[in-house]
Amino acid sequence: MDTHLPLTELIRQASQGDERAFNVIFDATYEQLRTIARSRLSRNQRGTLLDTTALVHESYLRLAKARELTVSDRAHFFRYAGQVMRSVVVDFARMRMADRRGGGGADVTLNTQVDLAAPAGEEEVLRIHDALAELATIDAQLVEIVEMRYFIGLTEREIADALQVTERTVRRRWEKARLLLAAELGAD
Repeated sequence: MDTHLPLTELIRQASQGDERAFNVIFDATYEQLRTIARSRLSRNQRGTLLDTTALVHESYLRLAKARELTVSDRAHFFRYAGQVMRSVVVDFARMRMADRRGGGGADVTLNTQVDLAAPAGEEEVLRIHDALAELATIDAQLVEIVEMRYFIGLTEREIADALQVTERTVRRRWEKARLLLAAELGAD
């Protein structure tokens, strides 16, 4: 297999079931995926058990489990990878929240010397996820723009190219999404 093929051609081959092409795609995009993951995780100001490498690798496993890569080009691949990373982060946050609430652990009696303040990171991730789910009922493209801009870190130009709209449209819709999300998050 020619590992120097353009990413779009490799995606086409992977979507036709070529596992080697899928692995080459992962190898070719690994550093970009790490950059996206690092950007996503840097929004959490506290330490977490989920690091950049773990996020990229867990995302790869989920992509590989899907068995079919149904994306059409480079931009679509990174949009899809961003969605997968978002789901990994949300699932991780849910797991951590469940663990904090007893998730199968032994009961422990707490005294006044134990700090009961839980990190807000997981709660914030889940609130944003829920707000995005609500936003999707209003306008799914707004959610795509938020995922591409906030979770993946694409520029307005890259988002416009991916969605085949103008940069002005992306800016306008980004503002609308921010306002709707702010209202939704402020209501909680």
